[in-house]
Amino acid sequence: MRIITILLLFLSSFAFGQELPEKPNPPRLVNDYVGGLLSAQEIQALEQKLVAYNDSTSTQIVVVIVNTTQPYDIADYAYQLGRKWGVGQADKNNGVVLLWAPDDRRITIQTGYGMEGVLPDIYAKRIISNILTPHFKESRYYEGLDEATTAIIKYAEGEYKSETKGQSDEGLPAGFVLLFIFLVVFIIIIMSKNNRGGGGGGKNVLDQSGWPYTTYTGWGRQSGSNWGGSSWGGGSWGGGSRGGGFGGFGGGSFGGGGASGSY
Repeated sequence: MRIITILLLFLSSFAFGQELPEKPNPPRLVNDYVGGLLSAQEIQALEQKLVAYNDSTSTQIVVVIVNTTQPYDIADYAYQLGRKWGVGQADKNNGVVLLWAPDDRRITIQTGYGMEGVLPDIYAKRIISNILTPHFKESRYYEGLDEATTAIIKYAEGEYKSETKGQSDEGLPAGFVLLFIFLVVFIIIIMSKNNRGGGGGGKNVLDQSGWPYTTYTGWGRQSGSNWGGSSWGGGSWGGGSRGGGFGGFGGGSFGGGGASGSY
């Protein structure tokens, strides 16, 4: 099915011609061809965030706003746009195109080959359904685009696994948690009885309360210096570009992955 989709998208490229916007000059990641829906300050804030993320990871997320993509399907339009502009790096194909057509009330997120694993179709659909659509229905366009691009970044970094903002998050039943704790304690007690007096990399002792615990030395010790943060969690991509501006697209390619929706 994916092969058929790619073939259809390839054949459709002959029909676009000059319908697609030319590659922006000077290069930029937020491209508003409509005007009036985002303020200059909002466009600048989005641009700074995406440029800084590109600087730190080489992944390029492009936001494009056009009045309409008619008579073409918005997904095909964004796919062709990503290929024509070369969004992402040529050796990584790590580009993402978020295209919005206000007159059509349609949105799409299309991914390069290298992003299909971290941002599969179902995740792209969640971002559209749970973030962009609710905000756009309330005419909160900047908030929607800002949160959607942040969600894309978090999926790419692995922080979001299977859920995203807007979905319900039901906790585990209290009875299940208590049962799990009981089983863990029971296993520890059994292991301490079986291993008492044995050798190996650790030894079992009793603390003052009488509960067994295990101490480890040698290869089992792990330093805590690598815990407690991530490469971008402190705002490395949120405050602006370290390089001063967007240097241009890297020649990435797209394979037809992504999702679309309306509001």
